[in-house]
Amino acid sequence: MKAWVTAAALTLALCGIAAAAAQKGSRAEAVAMVKRAVAMVKAEGRDKTFAAISDPANRHFHDRDLYVYVYDFQGTVLAHGNNPQMVGTARIGLKDNEGRFMIKEMIAIAKTRGSGWVTFKWPNPVTKTVELKEGYIERVDDFLIGSGAYK
Repeated sequence: MKAWVTAAALTLALCGIAAAAAQKGSRAEAVAMVKRAVAMVKAEGRDKTFAAISDPANRHFHDRDLYVYVYDFQGTVLAHGNNPQMVGTARIGLKDNEGRFMIKEMIAIAKTRGSGWVTFKWPNPVTKTVELKEGYIERVDDFLIGSGAYK
């Protein structure tokens, strides 16, 4: 009986871990979300795309803990899927919990390589805890579009 209870508890714990992992977006999903946003900018323009990104009801740019953000090269928020109130604000000096200037890093990657990854710690909108996040960005004209997956 004791072995059965232990096995059942272990099964429930593993199911809980699997469910939590399924609630998190993946790196591949973050890249796909960025590519959708880039394609929309090219097909439908900045204004329509930025409005769609900043609309939390738009499932193309919001999925579980995944969302899209857009910054110009001065660090001003052009669109933000998790916090639309940030649009128009300067975030160039924004640091993560470990003092990393992640917006500056994103801009540097966009300007030098055109796309890439930045790792930083950031609050997860689903769990409300600070977690390690890998952000993928792509340059489009004079701004960058990004999304990221929490680890």
